[in-house]
Amino acid sequence: MAGPTFLRTHATAFRIAGMAIVAALLVAAPAFASRAAMQDLFFVFTLLALAQYWNLLAGYAGLVSVGQQAFVGVGAYALFAAALILGWDPLIGILLGGVAAALVAVPSALLVFRLRGAYFAIGTWVVAEVCRLVLAQVKALGGGTGTSLGPEITNHMFGAKWIAGLFGVRAPAAREIEVYWLALTLLIGTLGLIYLLLRSRRGLALAAIRDSETAAVSLGVDSFRARLTIYVVAAFGTGMVGALIYLQKARVSPEAGFSVLDWTAYVIFIVVIGGIGTIEGPIVGAIVLYFLQDYLAAFGTWYLIALGTLAAAVMLVAPRGIWGYFAERFDLQIFPLRRRLLAKADAASVTGSDAPST
Repeated sequence: MAGPTFLRTHATAFRIAGMAIVAALLVAAPAFASRAAMQDLFFVFTLLALAQYWNLLAGYAGLVSVGQQAFVGVGAYALFAAALILGWDPLIGILLGGVAAALVAVPSALLVFRLRGAYFAIGTWVVAEVCRLVLAQVKALGGGTGTSLGPEITNHMFGAKWIAGLFGVRAPAAREIEVYWLALTLLIGTLGLIYLLLRSRRGLALAAIRDSETAAVSLGVDSFRARLTIYVVAAFGTGMVGALIYLQKARVSPEAGFSVLDWTAYVIFIVVIGGIGTIEGPIVGAIVLYFLQDYLAAFGTWYLIALGTLAAAVMLVAPRGIWGYFAERFDLQIFPLRRRLLAKADAASVTGSDAPST
């Protein structure tokens, strides 16, 4: 067994080294990348983070939501309220956006968790619409037309002056570098959180609930508590990402913040074509969506038709998504989540391997 153990251990080391190199290059990108490239990377990072949280809900907890725009919008409005009404630094507003979204998730979960299947999906969309209508009545935040963050707020965030001095750029460019780094930080934190969560006992409980809730409950799994935890965690992360997106835009409105197309439809597309129920799948899906938007967005309606056609084709040819197809065919794993049952003698010899003993 020394051979397979050796290979697994070194495969893990290579994966970690590869991810560290990629992360280092992305951190250093503002030193050599163009402004347009950083904006594109910001778009990919934020959509990928949103997709990972939706995948956590649908792919692992069996909660197919079409109302994630509720948490994007609530997070965005919490940021604007913190900056415009309370006078807080926007960085604190990002954290407040996550907290606000989590607070909305708790009572809404008590309602939508009573529903199943398509009714649950519709219920989450109704919650999002209620949030949109409520926030559209808040005159201090622009009401139905929305509001903006002035340069006196966005260009003077904590850390912006230091970044301006480091790169020798003006305040607006320093702000773009800072939000880029924040997006990268949120994405890395999201991937790490989801990976650790799925490798834990709670991750096993989620897999059991997804496969057969009745069987999981009969074995002592608290289905409601497990799903509520995941729902709130996903809302918290989505709220923070939503706040960061609208900090970069510096303007929010009810229609934009609670857009089902921008913050749920695209996210579902990313997860479905990439591979639902995997961490790697949304990464592939986000890259595919970026290139499709880059090359086809100018074609207007045909662009949306192309997205729908591609999604249908992938579901027919590779129901587990692009990554799922290649992972199954070539036994590829970047974020290994499978657990292997080992004999006691074999388990004792495994140290630092990908597969924890169960």
